[in-house]
Formats: sequence, structure tokens, C-alpha cells
Amino acid sequence: MKIIPAKTPNFVKTLFPNFIWNINTPHKELYLTFDDGPTPEITNWVLTTLKAYNAKATFFCIGNNIEKHPLIFQKLIKEGHTIGNHTYNHLKGWKSRTEEYIEDINKTQFLINTSKPYITNSDLESENLKLFRPPYGKFKGKQSKRIRELGYKIVLWDVLPFDWDESVSKEICLKNIISTAKGGSIIVLHDSVKASRNLKYVLPKILQHYSEKGFVFKAITS
Repeated sequence: MKIIPAKTPNFVKTLFPNFIWNINTPHKELYLTFDDGPTPEITNWVLTTLKAYNAKATFFCIGNNIEKHPLIFQKLIKEGHTIGNHTYNHLKGWKSRTEEYIEDINKTQFLINTSKPYITNSDLESENLKLFRPPYGKFKGKQSKRIRELGYKIVLWDVLPFDWDESVSKEICLKNIISTAKGGSIIVLHDSVKASRNLKYVLPKILQHYSEKGFVFKAITS
């Protein structure tokens, strides 16, 4: 039995009002986010699947993976998706010294800024946008404060389907999204090998399901 629910309770959101849990919008919009890439075995598949539905997303990238796979990272940007910082080494904030944690974030942001292939007019609005998601969704209060002082918007999630968890079936993973996501929901998925079984089942189905209902999938841009 899981302690963490697929849908983030409202009382949790009110306890941490400085974090972005969902996007306030009157429109039928959903916000897919992908953590832990870029990963050669799965990220390219994600991009192809998103493109088939004209869907945009936000990728919270690990700096070490950006460094190892720069061409895939550049492809994310070229195809109109936005980028978030997920630390360089996927650090556990609650087990890291604050200075070490901030240094890891800064290293990743440098890679994000210097690895971008080009800037077009359509990019200008989000060019200076700094998004951060803590690995495991956990960090210390002092770390959170420092990160926000550095100009980052801290993005968590409204829907957590547990795609990375091998004990969660692909059918339950899909149900966790279909039964909870609504307009403005931020959904967290993982473009990782570990999550690929569930992700390859879930992603095409949610894109089709919500597209048929008139939803559009957008990247976080503000």
C-alpha cells in the first residue's frame, strides 16, 4: 500500500505555497513533465510520441545526462519543449549539504544555458525562465529558500502516477492519471529506462484520451 497518493492533496499544496503544483488556467490544458533524462533508450521515443499529437512538455534534466547526451538535449529544445533543472547528480537534498546541493544545481544550469543550440523569437519569452524540480520531490527548507533566491521557480506536481515503480502495473499507472488529471494538472513521468515499461504503455494512451476530449498539452513557460 502506497503512502503517497497519485493526486497531490490540496492541504499539501497550501502548506507549501511557494511551489508550483499546477497551472491555474480556465482552458483545457495539461502539462506533461519528464524527469531524469535525456536518456538515449527512451527520450527519442518520447519526442516522437509527443510530436504525433503536437504535444509540448517540460523536461527536468539531470546535468550529467545533458553532458553525456548533448544532441538529444538540443533536440528537446529544437522541438519546442522547455527545460528544467533536476540537479547534476540526482542528489537527495535531505542528505546533502546545502552548499553542495546549490553547486550541483549551478553546474547543471550552466550546462543548460551553454548547450542550447540557438535562440529564436519564439524562445525569447522563456529564455530566462529557470525551473527546478528536486529529485524525489524532497529537499531542506534552507535549500528551497536559496534556490528561490537564485531566481528559480520550484515545480512539483499535481499527478504522480508512479511510472518508475516496477510494482505498479501499467494499467494502474494509466488509471492514476486518467482518474485524477484535470485542466491545469502538472503530470510527472520519467524518460528513463526504469520507467520505460509503464511509460511506453501510458504516454500514447493519455495523449489520445485527452486529445479526444479537446485538451492540449503545453510546456511550462512562465
